[in-house]
Amino acid sequence: MNGAARSANSPVIVGPDALTTFVGRIFTAAGADQPEAQAIAENLVEANLTGHDSHGVVRVPRYLQNVSRGQMHFGRSVEVMIDGDAFALLDGRHGFGQVLGRQAVDIGVAKARANGVAVIALRNAGHLGRIGAWVERACAAKLVSVHFANVARSMLVAPFGGAERRMSTAPVAIGVVNPQGDDFILDFATSKVAEGKVLVALKGGAEPPEGSLIDATGQPTREPAALYGVVPEGMVPDPRRGPGALLAMGDHKGSGLALACELLAGALTGSGTSGPGEGPHNGMLSIYLAPDVLDDGHGFGRAVADYIDFVRAAQPLDPAVPVMIPGDPERQARQQRLAEGVQLPGETWASLAAAAADVGLDKDAVPNVAQPVA
Repeated sequence: MNGAARSANSPVIVGPDALTTFVGRIFTAAGADQPEAQAIAENLVEANLTGHDSHGVVRVPRYLQNVSRGQMHFGRSVEVMIDGDAFALLDGRHGFGQVLGRQAVDIGVAKARANGVAVIALRNAGHLGRIGAWVERACAAKLVSVHFANVARSMLVAPFGGAERRMSTAPVAIGVVNPQGDDFILDFATSKVAEGKVLVALKGGAEPPEGSLIDATGQPTREPAALYGVVPEGMVPDPRRGPGALLAMGDHKGSGLALACELLAGALTGSGTSGPGEGPHNGMLSIYLAPDVLDDGHGFGRAVADYIDFVRAAQPLDPAVPVMIPGDPERQARQQRLAEGVQLPGETWASLAAAAADVGLDKDAVPNVAQPVA
């Protein structure tokens, strides 16, 4: 059945290739050239494939709204503000993070290969998507990398002991290349859950977990409205409009790490820390290391592989659920969803169809979808 004709309440399954083509056509119709539209679409669908629906195609309407408001722009590349042998300050000029993130990583990779280490500061970037994607790109280049990110003008998270917002979701990502097996890919928001997971809940997905949200009085809640308020029909949900807040993971530890991200990715890069205002944008401070430069014969690759194997071999609490390392859940989700397709809440799919119509695509552009078997 054609996706445009389905009920907004019915979940759907769509093939990854068809979904990528569809999302790419939406951004091309909205003003992106074909390579940029493809980069955006591939990045969003890849997030869905890895199980991170919060950073997937659910964000398409928000991206289009940001473009219409002049807060994000097609056709922009990073501008090099300061350039050194092993460091660079880049300005994204509010372009699309899917393009800027790739450029920033590639600059960092080139400098680290030449010098053993590189520090790359990126400011004023549109939403960078799943930061784990940039970690994976660095690992593919045989590098270790550490990334701190923040979102200026996006107060969503209450600090430890606080009952109102002061910080962004401030993600951290670390990648350790494993020359003899699966790479270590750690990627997490410093909030209890990413904002996008609450957006998925608002769009008909699973409820946010307990302990992730507070309401206007500081009391625990699982209602997405705490973050978005009442969303009028046809409007794109804005997480800054709700009376409540997200909570930091790990109590004071997560709150402290979020504050560190604001200072490193926001203040140090010049991108700005979280606070009030319109036009949110990302900052990111990234460190790249070439392991072979630090390996004086002590066998980095063998040590990484051996320790990963040792951790995975731990006796599991549940015999049916083996111990995994960061990156394993994403690898499993990707394998499953490539084979079975990407399942989306009906409301998310309806918002994509509406976005396609808004940019002038006809119904024939909407791919056919299937209904999950109960």
